[in-house]
Amino acid sequence: MNKVYQPKRSDWAEVLKRPTQTVEDIESIVQDIFKDVQQNGDKAVFKYTSKFDKVTLDSMQVTEKEISNAAALVSTPLKEAISLAKSNIESFHTAQQTRKVSIITTTGVRCWQEKRAIEKVGLYIPGGTAPLFSSILMLAVPANIAGCKEIVLCTPPDQEGNINPVILYTASLCGVTKIFKVGGIQAIAAMTFGTETVPTVYKIFGPGNQFVTVAKQIATKYGVAIDMPAGPSELLVVADDSAHASFVASDLLSQAEHGKDSQVILVSTSKELIDKVEQEIEKQLPLLPRKDIAATAIDNSKLIYVENDEIALALINEYGPEHFIVCVDNEDFYIDNIVNAGSVFIGNYTPESAGDYASGTNHTLPTNGYAKQYSGVNLDSYLKSMTFQKITKEGIQNIGEAIELMAEAEGLQAHKNAVTLRLDSLNNK
Repeated sequence: MNKVYQPKRSDWAEVLKRPTQTVEDIESIVQDIFKDVQQNGDKAVFKYTSKFDKVTLDSMQVTEKEISNAAALVSTPLKEAISLAKSNIESFHTAQQTRKVSIITTTGVRCWQEKRAIEKVGLYIPGGTAPLFSSILMLAVPANIAGCKEIVLCTPPDQEGNINPVILYTASLCGVTKIFKVGGIQAIAAMTFGTETVPTVYKIFGPGNQFVTVAKQIATKYGVAIDMPAGPSELLVVADDSAHASFVASDLLSQAEHGKDSQVILVSTSKELIDKVEQEIEKQLPLLPRKDIAATAIDNSKLIYVENDEIALALINEYGPEHFIVCVDNEDFYIDNIVNAGSVFIGNYTPESAGDYASGTNHTLPTNGYAKQYSGVNLDSYLKSMTFQKITKEGIQNIGEAIELMAEAEGLQAHKNAVTLRLDSLNNK
């Protein structure tokens, strides 16, 4: 990892730079695939599946037989672990439900807000070297609690044309209505436009690589909403001498193993701890099955020393980490003052892995600094807030003149007339 000591504020942008390509670098590739899928449907999807996933498929949709066969391949202990995680995620997201908001703003004028589920949602689940079945729990469970009618899942097949059995088992368990063997840009395009096989959806959820992230952003140009720009994983740990160096190192490596374009950062007021963490990383890294991937990510990562907590917090808020671990004596200072982070993990015994799997919070979070303006996935991500109003005769008389004056001032006579006609009908009775 790269050590940085007391960086000047003017250098923070460069120090905190993420190892990602810009949208311009890959946008043209995404646009070309989108146009092809829009025009040629399934044919284009099959073509790109063959090109990128190295498999030729006869059909995309997963059958009921494949799902039932997959369930038999998942061990009982893993099924129990998934069940525990599902229960905790259900509890946390069910608690996010809110009541209808209703108020009389003026006598005779009643306004209220109710929430309605997004009818059709698409879930993208990465496959490849790490089939993220845990993301199904994070995305499908709140979709079901919200009441989404159609939950479509796309995930890339392996070179034999199969989907990891744990992905199929988890998707079935969580109420996914349709599963398709399609990944990458072509999956996002298929859910955006719809094909002969894949239905169009109204909102797309899920993490992915930089190509998927850009594809989701392009999808918004065609009237499909997305959860957030969620790209390569990242983690920032703030720690002092009260932290366990081995724990900190394990947390940094847990994110580094996600992908070569992941980034992990340690910010500390202790040079001694930084040295200890660096030693622990060197000790733990060679033992990891995904050590080559983690090593590349570590090369893009930083160990940053700063003088005090105030500077550390300012730097962290400037970065806006996806995951933020707090392992310091003065933890309340960071908890009370952090404003830019996707999800916060507090104390030596709260690994980021807990949020990834089973504590109950959602692990689909904003990356690349988007924590400054986006929330992570939550129950409201699957709901729309609709407002209603009902105005009585007395109500329109109470607010009618104000509406007339405002409409006339804006030069919108028809708006004014819509009120004037009603007022005149009441006054002439």
